[in-house]
Amino acid sequence: MSIVPVAGVVDTFWTAMDVAVPLALAAAYLKRANTLADEGRPVPIWRQLCFAFGIIVVGASVAGPLDDQADKLLWVHMIQHLMLADVASLLIVLGFTGPLLQPLLSFRAGRPLRVLTHPVVAISLFTINLYIWHIPFLYQAVLTDTTLHVLEHMLFLGTGILLWMPLFGPLPKPQWFGKGAHVIYTVFIWAPAMVMANVFMWSNVVMYPDYSATAEAVGITPIADQSTSGAILMAECTILALCIFGWVFLRWAKEDIEKQDLLDLAIDHQVELSAARAARAVAAGRGPELRARIEAGQSIPERPPPAPGG
Repeated sequence: MSIVPVAGVVDTFWTAMDVAVPLALAAAYLKRANTLADEGRPVPIWRQLCFAFGIIVVGASVAGPLDDQADKLLWVHMIQHLMLADVASLLIVLGFTGPLLQPLLSFRAGRPLRVLTHPVVAISLFTINLYIWHIPFLYQAVLTDTTLHVLEHMLFLGTGILLWMPLFGPLPKPQWFGKGAHVIYTVFIWAPAMVMANVFMWSNVVMYPDYSATAEAVGITPIADQSTSGAILMAECTILALCIFGWVFLRWAKEDIEKQDLLDLAIDHQVELSAARAARAVAAGRGPELRARIEAGQSIPERPPPAPGG
């Protein structure tokens, strides 16, 4: 039997998986969201829309003209990776809620998710994955190996989801991962990508020669193609970092205002409330619950903070 038909079947299988996995994820999400709605715990519409747009971005990344051009031009391949690792993964995480993920976490196979979404683990896996796939041998191998290419896509999307979970996901975070740590975390997202971007932009050595012929065929020199990909990476990372910094500082201000409002309300209702207790409630999104208890005149016990390390 010829090896060619077998290779063709394998390529077709992995090409289908590139689309089937996001569709299966969407089906599972829709089923769980409908179940929660029937239980009176609906997923907010804006979160459902974020998730839907995330799946659409995945589809646009791995199928159609963008995927075809990603095999010919380095800068298009860079856009494809950024759409999967940054944009689609962020939108998907914004679509998550605690009740939505509860069944996954209850299964033994889903329990490692708590470890994988720890800030140190998540950012380490994302950065390692980013650099491994940009090793010239691997980066060029995906041009001819469909299985490897699909694995690359899944890992960029998967590590991207892990990356955003500490910032925007619903799982518990370590006690030390406050707003200041959010800023440091964002810097550690931005810095490795900026190093890579500068290398691409200013290097006079063609790192991925397998793209040379296809780039020249459309009138772009290999160095220009490589430099453009670096500029795209730099621009995207800068915009993303500025948006996250803005979000952190706005959230910081909002939580400070909400905390002070709760303290003032407690004084008005003669309810004992410490600043630390109010800050923890606000950070956990339980400010309205604490407000209702204060207005009802209930006592607010001083609970010890969670153990360090999360």
